[in-house]
Amino acid sequence: MKKKYYLLLICFGAAFNSIAAENTTEDLVSLKEKINFAILKVEQTDRALWSYQISRYEDEEGDISSSIELHSPQASEPWSLEQINGQLPTQKQIKNFAKKKLNKENKKNKGNDQEENIQLPLRQLINEESLYLISIDQKQIVMGFNVYLHKLGKDSNGKLQGKLVYQKEKQFIEKISIWNNADFSPMFTANITDLTLTFTFLNINGAILVKKNEMKMKGSFAYFTEINETSQDDFSGYLYQSE
Repeated sequence: MKKKYYLLLICFGAAFNSIAAENTTEDLVSLKEKINFAILKVEQTDRALWSYQISRYEDEEGDISSSIELHSPQASEPWSLEQINGQLPTQKQIKNFAKKKLNKENKKNKGNDQEENIQLPLRQLINEESLYLISIDQKQIVMGFNVYLHKLGKDSNGKLQGKLVYQKEKQFIEKISIWNNADFSPMFTANITDLTLTFTFLNINGAILVKKNEMKMKGSFAYFTEINETSQDDFSGYLYQSE
């Protein structure tokens, strides 16, 4: 009797595990579909139709700089430099700023644009096939994924990982975090020991817009030069401007 009962438990356990595995697979497919739809929302949002302010901050080995920029799509000059290092910009600084933005626009029109704040489209940043569930509750879904960024070199392959937070109520990706799990060399004589990238987003009436980009990086270059960089871009004051 005991033997039959034991066998029954084994069979029940095996059946339960099979059902659980099947449900997990189905759930993962459903979750991936949610993420795919959330990425579509980002792709369908044209930030060029919005006015907004960017506050930039950089610290490169103690060399600190900051600026405030305004984007006004209906103005004759869509970009304006409002402040640099806490001071009003000089005419030379304004001219250099305008030239930089014009060059960037020309590259974009030729299809060679490298987005200043988010270096890659989300589909290249998030490896959807590798998505796996970390946690889920009533408010959010947290998923992990593998990361390979071509610009960081082949040595970074397998040494970067990512995590995203999906906000369930408004159905969008609220935050993306990327970090390294081992040292890597993006180029000859350069070694990165710590890298953290964080992107946060806003949902404004269905449009998904950048809220903040952060980057922290430590390492060395040419064996003796220390790399210790921090940068942060804060986006605010979004207003939609009709075409």
